[in-house]
Amino acid sequence: MIVAPSLLSADFMNLESEIKMLNESDADWLHLDIMDGVFVPNITFGMPVISQIRKLTRKVLDVHLMIVQPERYVDEFKAAGADILTVHYEAVTHLHRCIQQIKAAGMKAGVSLNPHTPVANLSHILADLDLVLIMSVNPGFGGQSFIPESINKIKTLKQMAAEKNPDLIIQVDGGVSPDNVNELADAGVSSVVAGSAVFKADNPSEVISKLKSMDAGI
Repeated sequence: MIVAPSLLSADFMNLESEIKMLNESDADWLHLDIMDGVFVPNITFGMPVISQIRKLTRKVLDVHLMIVQPERYVDEFKAAGADILTVHYEAVTHLHRCIQQIKAAGMKAGVSLNPHTPVANLSHILADLDLVLIMSVNPGFGGQSFIPESINKIKTLKQMAAEKNPDLIIQVDGGVSPDNVNELADAGVSSVVAGSAVFKADNPSEVISKLKSMDAGI
């Protein structure tokens, strides 16, 4: 399991020490949620913060854009240090063009789907993608509960990927914990994003290890 702790739940007053902890943990990627207050009802951070994070880690920076017209900023996110750039299906008018733009900039390209968006909508572009992110909560805020219907979406996507893109990384974000990671893996997930489950824990590194090994410890 590729584990990508979400810095949305980190202590921003001690961000350097939080990243140091992640560097020393079993975390594979750092998941960075970029919100614009338009596409979602929240605002987080942008390129200047990503640039500073890039200086502190060699781990993959998995950047999730919850912004309208993300194609405007592809090159800027690459320059800031993004390795993976995921845009929302619902926020892009010309999705194929945007995906090609991301790849041309030298990043892996992902598309995220809100809970109400069918995975079938990606049928004609699935072969071009490196990653699909299934939102298992409504995007915009951390700490929400997992939406159970997400499991069926993941299973459907896994079936589609088997035919069109066997190497596709299926990622899920929202309500992920060691308690449901096995079920997610069984459904077809290969990467989990975890925020509160990691950063609100007494021992974040231990939680990351449990997610990595899919060991709920129960």
